Amino acid sequence: MSAEILFAALAARPSGDLVLQGTRQSWCAAELRSAVDDLAGRLADSRVLAVLADNGPAWVIADLAALRAGTVHLPLPDFFSPAQLAHALDASAADTLLTDRPARVEELRLGFAVDGEEYGLVRLRRAVSKVSLPPATAKISFTSGSSGAPKGVCLSSTGLVDTARAIVERLVDLPVGRHLAVLPLALLLENTAGIYAPLLRGGAVCLRALARLGWRGMAGFEPAALQRELVATAPESLILVPELLKAWVMYLAASGQRPHPGLRYVAVGGARVSPALLRRARALGLPAYEGYGLTECGSVVSLNRPGDDGENAGRPLGHLDVRIEGDEVRVGTRAFRGYVGDSSTWPAAGPEQATEFATGDLGNFDDEGHLQLWGRRRNLLITSYGRNIAPEWVESTLLAQPAIAQAVVGGDGRPWLSAVLVGAPGADPAGLAAAVAAANRALPDYARVRRWIAARVASFSVTNGLATGNGRPLRDAIFSHHAADLAALYCTEEVPDVVL
Repeated sequence: MSAEILFAALAARPSGDLVLQGTRQSWCAAELRSAVDDLAGRLADSRVLAVLADNGPAWVIADLAALRAGTVHLPLPDFFSPAQLAHALDASAADTLLTDRPARVEELRLGFAVDGEEYGLVRLRRAVSKVSLPPATAKISFTSGSSGAPKGVCLSSTGLVDTARAIVERLVDLPVGRHLAVLPLALLLENTAGIYAPLLRGGAVCLRALARLGWRGMAGFEPAALQRELVATAPESLILVPELLKAWVMYLAASGQRPHPGLRYVAVGGARVSPALLRRARALGLPAYEGYGLTECGSVVSLNRPGDDGENAGRPLGHLDVRIEGDEVRVGTRAFRGYVGDSSTWPAAGPEQATEFATGDLGNFDDEGHLQLWGRRRNLLITSYGRNIAPEWVESTLLAQPAIAQAVVGGDGRPWLSAVLVGAPGADPAGLAAAVAAANRALPDYARVRRWIAARVASFSVTNGLATGNGRPLRDAIFSHHAADLAALYCTEEVPDVVL
């Protein structure tokens, strides 16, 4: 399977079918086909196209044109720091760049010069020496990971289309023809499941600037804005990360509002989702279902859905070979082609053959064939009493409490667990203490949080280097940032329960 399947699906659409609905301009099938072919012709001499732009039709046109031209696409998240942007551009040797933020690129001083405009995006070019990339690389997705330097994951169009097709097959009987892209398109999850899957299905994609959807950078997320756009666009599906789902659930509960009745499916991924949060969401009319995936596997690996739903990660998609070895989840995929700059990771198999990827996630299958995840192998805590504890389990229990916005649990080699907490807006120390106590009542004694501290930042975010782009906290960075306070918790049994 290749990108041609995407273009065949687009070619089969009636010329007047609505495909992309932007804020100022919508694109029917004929217009989109013409725009993609037009831009693809002008990308023929580009080896790596970087795109640094807000959500909108122009982003999608650039992405599809790169696929059509055989040009490697390098999506750049707006939340990357200047150092991360420079690293991604240089490591991939991007020679062409489309952006609605040319000043950010100019400040990097990487030799790019303005060379025109494409569908409202400034085109920049530079002369740069090529770097070796794995064969069949169609997209490079840089993930912030657990360190400051992003890691470039090389992906094949075959594997990405595999994922999109499998999502369509999993949800084939659901009426989800209209999708609203809430996550940044530069995140592979929204790119694959929110653009490619609707295109294959024959649906339409609503594209709004991220600020209109409630994204506020360092100021967090405004769920009222998301609710307004949902009412205005009336989508049938969308994708969220757990933190956004929680903010939206709390807003709906506080305001007495309900989601648009036409909303049929909300996929939630990027981190473990508390079952209690899913139950609260559904009680408010949000059809939220947990999924699991990794960039290296083409984004989505497993997914819950109506009629085939269970707690945790869901049933693996049909195109993947998922197995457990030594408690670790291993996935056979055609998407992963290796990492930029590390030829030792480049698979010997061709793009039409699957290679196995060791995910680092610990899990098992239940009797229904659903994937159950415990946590990350590298995150596993072993207390001084010899108890093995996956911190994600404890954190999801903490995050089920409305007063707790973010939580990271530690205690490796210690007699009991500690935590760094970010309170929800309006939560005071007493409220956080009550929330921890409530969470502890749902946990066995060995997995309870005995001491905690309030984070010394307003939130764990990409901007302060304490979270990834999809909101996943960076444990090592958070523990380092709060090292003195955490050490003080273990100095004596007489220390207070909270450090502010």
